[in-house]
Amino acid sequence: MKIILFIVLLLNIAIAEDKVKDEKQKVTIGLGAYMQTQPYKGVDSIIMPSPVIFFDNSLFYIRWSRAGIYFYGDKSEDYSWGFSITAQPRPFGYKSSDSKYLKGMQERETTIEGGLAFSALYKDSYIEMMLLTDILDRYDSWLFKTEIGDKYTIKKFSFYPSIIVSYQSDKFVDYYYGVTSDEATKQREEFTPNGGLQIGMQTYIKYPLTDSLATLINLRMDMIPYSAFNSPIIEDKVIYSGLASLIYTFEY
Repeated sequence: MKIILFIVLLLNIAIAEDKVKDEKQKVTIGLGAYMQTQPYKGVDSIIMPSPVIFFDNSLFYIRWSRAGIYFYGDKSEDYSWGFSITAQPRPFGYKSSDSKYLKGMQERETTIEGGLAFSALYKDSYIEMMLLTDILDRYDSWLFKTEIGDKYTIKKFSFYPSIIVSYQSDKFVDYYYGVTSDEATKQREEFTPNGGLQIGMQTYIKYPLTDSLATLINLRMDMIPYSAFNSPIIEDKVIYSGLASLIYTFEY
């Protein structure tokens, strides 16, 4: 049913294509290195290459690793808003072989989340809200995310700071931070956390090298839900992540 919903809403591209076919579109592409720390005991950070794409033509968009399709909204010179269907990967989880502290634990898998999003932009300020569900049925539940941000310029540097608040459901928090009765040992007690808020802050930092070429850095930190603080598999309460990339912007 989830996949069918995505396919149906894809048809909005064909229906609304005439609205933007004569407008010039700006596209940003690039490549960088992504890093994310893991909160689990003894588990190494994730480090991987990451493509970087930013594109929004009022029909569909790509924002780094997240894509979406608008199905209702409006746009003017000073503001824009829209409802969309969206999807993104969640690079999170572990295998029991990742750490001696996780031996005997079942794998917690990465997944793809999808759902509904609302975004609004006024000049350089924006807000975005998303209701997402687990498309691959890993944690088989949902989360609600809100992000509020703005843009600031200092000489040639552009900063895009934002605050991110996510409510993660009981099943989500239990899947990634809990310990079942079958996984419990003398050193690792059974643990069933409730849902809770994950609070984060991030900023993009852009510096132009030429009219088309620039460096883009992302810095982010997220505090896991309070209900997971006492999990016997948790070592760090804060997850740090970031991206360092080179990007190229053009119009077509």
